[in-house]
Amino acid sequence: MLDRTLVPLPDGAAVGMPEPGAGIPSALDQLLAKGRARATLAMLGPAFVASIAYVDPGNFATNFQGGAAYGYLLLWVVLAANLIAMLIQYLSAKLGIATDLNLAENFRAHYPSALTWGMWVQAEIMAMSTDIAEFLGGAIGLNLLFGVPLFAAGVMTGAIAFGILGLQRHGFRKFEVVITGLLGIIFLGFLYETLKIGPSTHGSLKGLIPGLNGTQSLYIAVGIMGATIMPHAIYLHGALTQNRIPCRNDRERKRVLRFERIDVIIALSLAGLVNMAMLAVAAKLFHTPALSGLSTLQQTHHQLGHLVGGGAALAFAVALLASGASSSSVGTYAGQVVMAGFVNLKIPLVLRRGLTMIPALVIIAAGMNTTNALVLSQVVLSFGIPLAIIPLVRLTSRKDVMGVHVNKRGTTIIAWTFAVAIVAMNIFLIYQQFFLS
Repeated sequence: MLDRTLVPLPDGAAVGMPEPGAGIPSALDQLLAKGRARATLAMLGPAFVASIAYVDPGNFATNFQGGAAYGYLLLWVVLAANLIAMLIQYLSAKLGIATDLNLAENFRAHYPSALTWGMWVQAEIMAMSTDIAEFLGGAIGLNLLFGVPLFAAGVMTGAIAFGILGLQRHGFRKFEVVITGLLGIIFLGFLYETLKIGPSTHGSLKGLIPGLNGTQSLYIAVGIMGATIMPHAIYLHGALTQNRIPCRNDRERKRVLRFERIDVIIALSLAGLVNMAMLAVAAKLFHTPALSGLSTLQQTHHQLGHLVGGGAALAFAVALLASGASSSSVGTYAGQVVMAGFVNLKIPLVLRRGLTMIPALVIIAAGMNTTNALVLSQVVLSFGIPLAIIPLVRLTSRKDVMGVHVNKRGTTIIAWTFAVAIVAMNIFLIYQQFFLS
């Protein structure tokens, strides 16, 4: 949108006429009038909601299994995944701010109907994989803290998530504050674990050097990637930023984007530190011949209590419950965004919550290893990452879509490199699992 409209005069000249409402302070002007610090705090929020997907129970499972089995070896995967996530989440936010449409809505606007419906189907499958991790994690957290049977705990997790979602009726800010508070609980829990246990500085630095150790380490690495870069968070972020602060022109959009970069950097840095702490703590405590095969979150909780003390076990269980409850509500919200965006349909949140609970409750009822199911769900999620990243990069690289906010060439090259690398990892994993095993 241009700042001024040219109105032709009879002699062929033109004068600049102000846009309608040009003399009235915009929503952004009113916000900035409160001061830079208050404006920044008011703009923080969307990335914190999206970042909950980056510390969901799937991260607990993949990070603790990776640390127990391979020590600090896969720490570089956690760091790389988080750096990729920062760029991808920012692009999603930028798409929402620049176009006032989220990724799913933009896809429906620019691609054929048949392809759009196909994208919706795969996105729903990814959402179900996400819910498996979130519900199982929340259920395990309730079980560890209060001894609630897993099936009942799963139902309770769904109810808690729906309660958190209900805050949206009172405005997006209350929802964001509660989700941010739960993220803070997770962060403090692992800050305590890290300070209490003291992972090796030398081992951690060595783990930042890329390397793998066989097929199983690749399986865990892909799981870490899938648990960190979440497809539903990519779809959600643009929905959280679109029309959050109504912008009258591209100059205002550019200023809002600056705030969003700060939001993404702070929120994703916190999530990244939590993930690195998880793996480093597991490497310090569990990378031994006796414990390297640690396969459940319940065993992790027990061993934390046995090796470190009840405080460490309690911090782990509380963080896991906060992770499951918050990520479950965010996942349901993302599911609504995906359905409404791709196919312009909406269903009641209660119905969506009930349907997406079913796979997790089936796993619990069947007595399956819940942690292995968590890891498998994250590997499945990693296959949905390119299907979200590729259209995101294409759309944000199109000037007819983004206008002056189109990606710079360097940004596009980096984003495509990330997408190709993730696809290559998934293809290699399939080859290893089915042709070399």
